[in-house]
Amino acid sequence: MTENKRSHPPHLEGNEKLILFDGVCKLCNAWSNFIIRNDKGYEFKLASVQSQEGIDILQHFNYPTDVYETMLVVNGTECLEKSDAFFYVMRTLGSPWRFITIFQLIPKSIRNWLYDRVALNRYNLFGKYNYCSLPTPDHDKRYLYGKSVTFKD
Repeated sequence: MTENKRSHPPHLEGNEKLILFDGVCKLCNAWSNFIIRNDKGYEFKLASVQSQEGIDILQHFNYPTDVYETMLVVNGTECLEKSDAFFYVMRTLGSPWRFITIFQLIPKSIRNWLYDRVALNRYNLFGKYNYCSLPTPDHDKRYLYGKSVTFKD
């Protein structure tokens, strides 16, 4: 977990929860659609790492803005990555998804090694879009300021 104690990340207020995902990754887009379907309490906002909001938040937490190796979950001033981020989301979504957190019993080094195998090979395994997909109008409220899809040159 990376923490920047100076201030809250840009574009977020209070303890808003945000999932940053790779907008051109097919697996990552499937993940964001999963969140939209299963986050009944609207706990999370979404933003692509290619959007200006995503870039600003990556910079705030000192992550690179040109290489994306992990999904990030921001909660207030905290930033979770890799398997910690995944399990935090599952726990927050509640039943039945929180039961997946039983796998947190696996040592973190092994969990993150497995996470990295998928994350670092996601384009080869699942494919890549040539663009960031746009949310449908009914999904706008799920995205940070409804504009998480601006593609970075």
